[in-house]
Order: sequence, then structure tokens, then C-alpha cells
Amino acid sequence: MTTEDQQTHGTEPPAPAIRGTARGTAPAPLSILDLATVGVGHTPAEALAATTALARNAERWGYHRFWVAEHHGMPGVASSTPAVLLAHLGAHTTTLRLGSGGVMLPNHAPLAIAEQFGLLEALHPGRIDLGLGRAPGTDQATARALRRGLAEGADDFPQQLAELTHFLDGDFPAGHPYARLTAIPNGDARPPIWLLGSSGFSAQLAGRLGLPFAFAHHFSSANTLPALDLYRDSFRPSAVLTEPYALIGVSAVAADDEDSARRLARSAALGMLRLRRGTPGPIPTPEEAESYPYSPVEADFIDNWLANVVLGAPGEVADGLEALRKRTGVDELMITSHIHGHEARLRSYGRIAEAYGLTATA
Repeated sequence: MTTEDQQTHGTEPPAPAIRGTARGTAPAPLSILDLATVGVGHTPAEALAATTALARNAERWGYHRFWVAEHHGMPGVASSTPAVLLAHLGAHTTTLRLGSGGVMLPNHAPLAIAEQFGLLEALHPGRIDLGLGRAPGTDQATARALRRGLAEGADDFPQQLAELTHFLDGDFPAGHPYARLTAIPNGDARPPIWLLGSSGFSAQLAGRLGLPFAFAHHFSSANTLPALDLYRDSFRPSAVLTEPYALIGVSAVAADDEDSARRLARSAALGMLRLRRGTPGPIPTPEEAESYPYSPVEADFIDNWLANVVLGAPGEVADGLEALRKRTGVDELMITSHIHGHEARLRSYGRIAEAYGLTATA
């Protein structure tokens, strides 16, 4: 079965495994990347409850897919184990595609990931995406602790990917040391693999293998167009895709007006500044971000970060997202709003959906 085939879940209509459906007035499918954001004054339990509520609303609003990301040692991110969180989200939704954006493969044995996502596919058939990255998703000390006993690292990512694919497909060649091993559960279908990246390495690898590609525009915007060009130029048709399929992650915040949206976005910018400085913490409040005594260098960082966020009133955000889609030529936009305040995040995603007239049955 190829990823162009469709599978059903319960009595709901089938959904494409890779190519999404544009709903409402959106010219391309819209999806969500969520980090189970933990803000100042909130607990991880509250953040995970908010992520669950967001996934349920995303399904109701008509977003195509909902991904969560693997991060470690970051107090502002509660999604350290995507497979566990995805199993939970699957139990609280029925049609929404769920996936990892992504699992950092060098942190894990490929067999373990094959088992985890085989189990997710068995629990929620036809709804699971396996997005893979090669970065550690954390600092080097934490990466070493995670990878204890694993000989490989990011440099061996292509070999790890090949091993994972063989485990998922159950097709190791005869004579291979793992030819007699089977990743259980192993059903009739498996989740489609996506490669994630913020540079050209994964773009080129995804192209050569004929896989869908997701680029992290939200924190590596300078590399977006070169990476997408590299992906398309290196693309070879495969059993998975006959032509390239790319999405980009986009930071977007919708509020009553541009000033209100910028105020919310500054909380994410200050959180990123602290992360880059090596002092990560929960996402600060907008009030803290406003009163923070920025040095000139820090102020430049904040300005540069905010320049890459699509923000404003809902219609302005929709216009900005469409301009970005046209400029990059991507097939899908994946929105992320790593801001303080669960209600503010929920309203932002809801307003964007409303601006596009999304409906779950369209």
C-alpha cells in the first residue's frame, strides 16, 4: 500500500495519508505543530490538558493534521515523548491526522520507534504520521544521557532511517543480522515517514528517497528557499510519492489587532532568547516580556525573531500566510503558536480557522 492510498477510521470518510485537503477558502491544507507549551504560572499537567483541548478543537475546526515534537530539558515544552502523547490525543479525537514533528531518531534505537509507531498505527489506523529529525532536540549533555548505549549519532542518520524503514516494512534482506526480527505490532499498513529539517541535509535525503519533507521555517527562515529548492531538485519518484510534497512550519499569532498579536508573540521571542542563551524556562508572560530590560543585542534578536512571525488580526494573518505559501510554493502550512496562555493560543488558532472558513466536513 502506498501513502497515496486511503484508509478509513470507524465510519468516517477516508483521508489521504500525505496529501491533505484544503478546506474552506484556504488554498492549501492547514495543520498545527504543538509543543504542549508550559507558561509561567502553569504546570505541565495543565499544558498537556490544553494540548488535548486544542487537538479536539483543531479537528472540529478542520485543520488537517496535528503534530507534536520531541524536546528534552526544556521547562517550557511538555512534549518530551511524542509516542505517549500521540496515543493520548488519538483517544480524544477521531479523524484528525496525528504525528511527530518530530521524533529525533538518533536519540532512539530504530526498532523501538518501529514498535512505538506500529502500536500507534494499530490503535489509530490511517491517522498516524512518523516525522523524523536528526537533531538532538536538546543540549549535548542531555543528548549523551539519552543516547547512552547507542553507538550512532546524527552522522549515521541515513543508516538509522534505512534500518527503521526495514523494521516497519518487515523486509530486511536475507542474511542481514536483523532479518529474523519483527517489529510488533506489524499490521497491513504503516505510518508514512516524513523527514524534517532546518538545513539542506534532510531536504536532499528526502528528495533522493522520494519522501515528503517538512522544513522548520519558524526558526530557520533564511534556509527555507534553498532547502526547498534542494528538495525539489533532488526528488526522485518513489512508491511513496510521484512528485515532491513539502510543508513548512510557520509561527503565527492572531488576535484582535496587530499590536495585541505582537504583544503575545513577544512572550515566545523572550522564551527563545533564553533558550539560545542556555537558560531555558517556562514561556514568560506578555507582561514580563514587555518589562524585560533588553540589551541592544537582545533587542535585535527579538526584532529579528518577530519579523519571522505572521501576526495580526485574523484576516491579516491569512493574507500573510498566503503570501508565504506563494513565495515558497509549499503544499501545506503547519502553524505553531508557542505563546503564553492556553486561552490565547486556542483563540489564535480558532481565529485563523475562522478567517479561512474552515469546516471539518469540507
